[in-house]
Amino acid sequence: MFLQIDQASVRYPGSAATRAAVASVTLGLPRGQLGVLIGPSGCGKTSLLRAVAGLEPLAHGRISIDGELLADATGGRHVPPEQRRIGMVFQDYALFPHLSVEANVAFGIRHLAAAERRRRTAEVLDLVGLGHAAQRAPHQLSGGQQQRIALARALAPSPRLLLLDEPFSSLDVDLRERLAHELRGILQLSGTTALMVTHDQLEAFAVGDLIGVMHQGRLEQWDDAYTLYHRPATRFVADFIGHGVFAPAQIVAGGGGAAVVRTPLGDLVDLQECPLPEAYAGGLCEVLLRADDIVHDDAAPVRARIERKTFRGSEFLYTLRLEGGEQVVAHVPSHHDHQVGEWIGIRAEVDHVVTFAREGA
Repeated sequence: MFLQIDQASVRYPGSAATRAAVASVTLGLPRGQLGVLIGPSGCGKTSLLRAVAGLEPLAHGRISIDGELLADATGGRHVPPEQRRIGMVFQDYALFPHLSVEANVAFGIRHLAAAERRRRTAEVLDLVGLGHAAQRAPHQLSGGQQQRIALARALAPSPRLLLLDEPFSSLDVDLRERLAHELRGILQLSGTTALMVTHDQLEAFAVGDLIGVMHQGRLEQWDDAYTLYHRPATRFVADFIGHGVFAPAQIVAGGGGAAVVRTPLGDLVDLQECPLPEAYAGGLCEVLLRADDIVHDDAAPVRARIERKTFRGSEFLYTLRLEGGEQVVAHVPSHHDHQVGEWIGIRAEVDHVVTFAREGA
């Protein structure tokens, strides 16, 4: 792996002995790929990013890039940030308002000869699509353009790894989505390996080759977006990613050795990768039902009452209550504009199940 983090832990002075900001995190990021860390506030994702940059010492574990050991808590090794050849892009851009766009980008490569500095500055400005704005002041450009200046400045020294700490958090939603795709294209063109922190799941899914979900300092899962969504490794990941609920269920033996999952929405059959009944005591478990597992069907025998609805343009997100009291959520096309309090028919359309032990079991 190009970036390898092994059992990395970070503790801050004065923090509780039992609570690490980062706790025994292990992950690998291949060369040229973009990894993304997501999780709730205070989960440790920015602390891990700062440890990779060398801004925080490791309390335990090791970090290496391209085979070079940068940090080793056991051996007492800690390469200073300025010697790691790592670029960083921050939330607030940190541009110099009194310098031109060109001078901002050239700031980190002042050690180069003047001609080489001008060539490299022009090269990265063209890469981010701002070659025409080289002589303008940062405040004369939009927020999205300023973010691209910050990216160009970080890329100018040709870092072997780029770190991005919520780079789009101050931008509006539409611009964030567009810039996220632009960022991925720019990094692919430059062949840069990058690790990014964001709190936006859709942003992470849009750009990440690999995505890590963090919780209370620990890395719950490090995987591609499809696997995180459809094969969550832990209950926290299942709950954090996407929209869904945990419904009580029981796994029983079906015909021909197949398993059947009994749920409040009826039996789920012909399932792929279904656990055997003996996986849980009495087969009793909870099944994850995503919003896209629930289909609105007025002919279905199962009825549910609409408790809340959220308009999302092409669809509604309905929060529904079954007659037995269980709650589910469903994506429904927005031309099915039912009212809160109305009863509608629903059915489960699931080809594989994600199950967990019942809480407290």
